[in-house]
Amino acid sequence: MDRKLETSEEKSNVTTKKEVILSLFGAGVEDIEAISAISGAKPSYVGSVLQREGLIDNYFDLYTSTAHPMNIYSRHFQGKLGFKDEETAKRSVTVLDNAYRHFDRLQDRAGQHHSLDMALTMLDRARWTGKLEEAEIYRRWLVGKLSTPLVENSKPEAMRATDAPRMELESEDGVRYAA
Repeated sequence: MDRKLETSEEKSNVTTKKEVILSLFGAGVEDIEAISAISGAKPSYVGSVLQREGLIDNYFDLYTSTAHPMNIYSRHFQGKLGFKDEETAKRSVTVLDNAYRHFDRLQDRAGQHHSLDMALTMLDRARWTGKLEEAEIYRRWLVGKLSTPLVENSKPEAMRATDAPRMELESEDGVRYAA
């Protein structure tokens, strides 16, 4: 019985990174990089802890949940993107493509940029969690968008369509596109 009591007391003396982060913030240290350096936690973890606790509301990085909208464009993607499997990634790219074309029709370049940004975020999240096939679906869509010449008839040799692997997807309104 004494051993169990000792173990419980030892556990109560352990300070977690989350506790250190919250303690530092409570003591007036508000710089995420400083808290990260002192606590030994990655900045994205510090930001997510503080955001989850309602202490900040303006932190965004690769791992920030879409439940925290970053701007007015975020609502177009909230709860609609994923990489659980290849089908989910393909449906997500369809959402991105529909939004990208919608913003193009409106000549809303900030909206198009946010679509590209969300695709890159999903590519990286999938890639860095080992979901390489799913990441590839996002990568192909991005390469397709970024390989479009900015000036008519100026497609350099290095940007030939045959250089990048292609796949064909269909949008919700039945439009087929190469990604």
